[in-house]
Amino acid sequence: MNHFPLRLERVTDRDVHDDLLLRLGVYRHACDSYYFANDESAQAGQDIADGLARLLDQWGEHLRQLRPTGGTVFMPFDFSDQCTAWLRVSSPSGSRATIQAGWSSIEGWSFYPSDFAEAAARVHDFEAVVNASVECDLDDLIAAVAQNRHSLAAPRE
Repeated sequence: MNHFPLRLERVTDRDVHDDLLLRLGVYRHACDSYYFANDESAQAGQDIADGLARLLDQWGEHLRQLRPTGGTVFMPFDFSDQCTAWLRVSSPSGSRATIQAGWSSIEGWSFYPSDFAEAAARVHDFEAVVNASVECDLDDLIAAVAQNRHSLAAPRE
């Protein structure tokens, strides 16, 4: 499943800046785990790894909502003071999906990464990043997110 064109990974645990990497096809985006470290909600967990696992759990929940009839969901991956980066996943049929990275002016401090559903409903100003899009089978995407979540939660050696 590592060859799947979507993956969020922790590339270093030395700092909370530029320590995450989103891969979407050929698109790469470095981001910070800072907001995960400061997530004070009950769902956040004990550490950044728990927070990332919770984020991917929510991604999976949102993606499963697209079956069987389709629709569009937004899933955050980068939190900044003045904006957030999101994946827009659209599935007209509930079987194929298009994943597009982009930005919204929703501030990263205005919601917790461990509970993004309300903020996702407010993404009305999504600006797509050029050449940051892939198409895939929706079930494969759901499986890849589950595998990605499992790898983030696995203990480091």
